[in-house]
Amino acid sequence: MEKQGYKLIAQNKKAYHDYFVEEVFEAGVVLAGTEVKSLRMGKCSIKESFVRVMNNEIVIINMHITPYEKGNIFNKDPLRTRKLLLHRAEINKLRGATEIEGYTLVPLKVYLKGSLMKIEIGIAKGKKNYDKRQDIAKKDQRRETERDFKIKNL
Repeated sequence: MEKQGYKLIAQNKKAYHDYFVEEVFEAGVVLAGTEVKSLRMGKCSIKESFVRVMNNEIVIINMHITPYEKGNIFNKDPLRTRKLLLHRAEINKLRGATEIEGYTLVPLKVYLKGSLMKIEIGIAKGKKNYDKRQDIAKKDQRRETERDFKIKNL
């Protein structure tokens, strides 16, 4: 998925497995210089991270950015809390969505857009076990039909 000026760095595939993602927002991230260099090398993980609203600001917690090897004293804590940059109306919408029971904010992707580092976050509702089983059954069925189609056309 390498479009012009777009480079995917990290993706949270488990988010789509565990949640129904209802709406997606693109946010900028406040980073230190060595963190940007490390991200450009693709050293990032958002598997264990989550997004919260704190003091009228959106922050991402537990996003792991591996320290830059040549950064020595300028490296920051890899798991530090980072502020996300959104418009005030978007922040208010996200705050309202999280106040509804069952909804949460989930980081979906980290990517480079031009020279800017962006995070895609989604308003998500948790799935129950039977929803997950239905998704797995649909995926298996689609895979089987594709396999049958491939064999049929050979």
